[in-house]
Amino acid sequence: MMRNNDRDAPPEEDGVLDDDAPEVDAPAEAEQADQTPDSVKRGVAVIKGHWKTAPNGPGVYRMVNEAGEVLYVGKAKNVRKRVASYTRLAGHVTRIARMIAQTASMIFISVETETEALLLEANLIKQLKPRFNVLMRDDKSFPYILIAKDHAAPQIAKHRGARARRGDYFGPFASVWAVNRALNALQRAFLLRSCADSFYENRTRPCLLYQIKRCAGPCTGEISLDDYAELVREARDFLSGKSISVRETLAREMTGAAERLEFERAARLRDRIAALSAIQGAQGINPRTVEEADVFAIHKDAGRFCVEAFFFRAYQNWGNRAYFPRADASLSESEVLGAFLAQFYGEHPSARLVLLSHAVDDAALFEDMLSARLKRRVEVASPQRGEKRELVEQALANARQTLGRKLAEDASQERLLGALGAVFGIEKTPRRVEIYDNSHTGGRQSIGAMVVAGPAGFMKAHYRTFNIKNEDMAPGDDYAMMREVLSRRFARLAREGEKDADPDAFPSKPDLVIVDGGRGQFDAAREVLRSLEVEGVALASIAKGRDRDAGRETFFVEGKEPFRLPPHDPALYFVQRLRDEAHRFAIGTHRARRKKEFVKNPLDEIAGIGPARKRALLHAFGTAKAIAAAALCDLEKVPGVNKATARLVFEHFQRGE
Repeated sequence: MMRNNDRDAPPEEDGVLDDDAPEVDAPAEAEQADQTPDSVKRGVAVIKGHWKTAPNGPGVYRMVNEAGEVLYVGKAKNVRKRVASYTRLAGHVTRIARMIAQTASMIFISVETETEALLLEANLIKQLKPRFNVLMRDDKSFPYILIAKDHAAPQIAKHRGARARRGDYFGPFASVWAVNRALNALQRAFLLRSCADSFYENRTRPCLLYQIKRCAGPCTGEISLDDYAELVREARDFLSGKSISVRETLAREMTGAAERLEFERAARLRDRIAALSAIQGAQGINPRTVEEADVFAIHKDAGRFCVEAFFFRAYQNWGNRAYFPRADASLSESEVLGAFLAQFYGEHPSARLVLLSHAVDDAALFEDMLSARLKRRVEVASPQRGEKRELVEQALANARQTLGRKLAEDASQERLLGALGAVFGIEKTPRRVEIYDNSHTGGRQSIGAMVVAGPAGFMKAHYRTFNIKNEDMAPGDDYAMMREVLSRRFARLAREGEKDADPDAFPSKPDLVIVDGGRGQFDAAREVLRSLEVEGVALASIAKGRDRDAGRETFFVEGKEPFRLPPHDPALYFVQRLRDEAHRFAIGTHRARRKKEFVKNPLDEIAGIGPARKRALLHAFGTAKAIAAAALCDLEKVPGVNKATARLVFEHFQRGE
């Protein structure tokens, strides 16, 4: 099989990749030199200098610009040969030529095998986010179903993150909605408890889940632990792919119960079988011959890429998720898919079978890497017929539809941003819009919130909250809060500098700032921007209309009289959406902080009082108020609390802290 060891590098050519030196024909080199820009010549000279020290074996290389920013991370079976491919003066695609022109230095890392190089490359790309690499963008973890093994009556629960708890993990599920649906059906089918261990230990009578037939009630002995263990075994078998045998067993038990005239037990078994049918029947596409597979399909349109991932386990479809990797439009679907897989499987475990819509050059390398990590044989294939091909075609159809919707949404968003720029007097369509709002309760738990919008919609990864720190301001002073939030935001931007060298990257500096409020908030924001000498940022504020009616908002913009927009203007609806999102985010953050303050335990403020001692004190006195009123001698009598700790607690409450 033909294999290219660096998906994004220029193709290898005879003579160029000689082990001794990069050689080219002298007349051809002279002709190329006349046509090559000076910046590319400088980059080639730099690369030739580093080529002499490049390792002659597997490894990873980084191309770095003058500012120290990593431009590109690549891997190769032979790094020396790969680097030599960049020393030509011509014949590169535009993207590679730009990359060479900006290269000021190179860094090399040698590894033992090509598989190690693949893993290291994926980790460095995720960490450094180089401008010229394909970036996966979305690296959220997937939810799993956990059946614990650390309790006599195992719990079934949703799990996300590190697998620190002992038990069996089943997944991945593509979304929280998918795993919640499956959990609900599994509780009806197998009656496993979902409560926390602390809740379980303190039950004296069955909870509501037992009453509605979602739990067998092991906490109060409604079912013996041996019988409960059988339910757990059935659930594990079902999630492991033995769904047919589990259903057949339940069907036999139901028939036997009916023959013995145990109609109530037969009805319960019937309901469990129906729940299992719901799990298997509500999955969309359920394969007949493919027990376990990850399916990836990629579609390209208008220079954009969409990768649709489907996950099949135990002959069931466990959901799908769409990704929109950042990649140069000159790359092919196979190149982008190969780069995407390397980053995806750097984070997530794979199935035994990985099906792809397009063949990738490093398929055999992926098989070796995934097999080593999974400790069993993994197959990576691009099927051409049969049910496997049907699964790939289904994923490909989803990728086409998803990318079509994404392009339409982005086009609509671009039009709205253009209309917004026209309303507020911005010549170019704004790429980054920041909206600010404050929230507090009587001046307490004051929060400032920043919401960001761009061509792709709301950019939630860029949202920020600000805990108001100025203790000298009057409670509820919105103007002072707005001044503090904007001062901190733009002072930090000035310290860090703008990171917008890449024209395709989302900018760090806003083109437009919108504050929620009237003339006072506008003047406060303008004062901050002027004092920090912020340039190139348009400012506007939006004041609620009479009786706070939507559609009657007044806008304040520098150099204009206050104005309103027509009631059905699309720009007005867009601004309302932005304002409402900022308000939602500010209110939600404020409520979370307020809730945390409400449930805060005074013992949390005492240094040296850990969970064990806190439990001991609460067990002895019942409440924090009773602990505060306790005498020193009573505190010293609490098991697990020594005299020094008792005095620490006593003095803390005596000082009124």
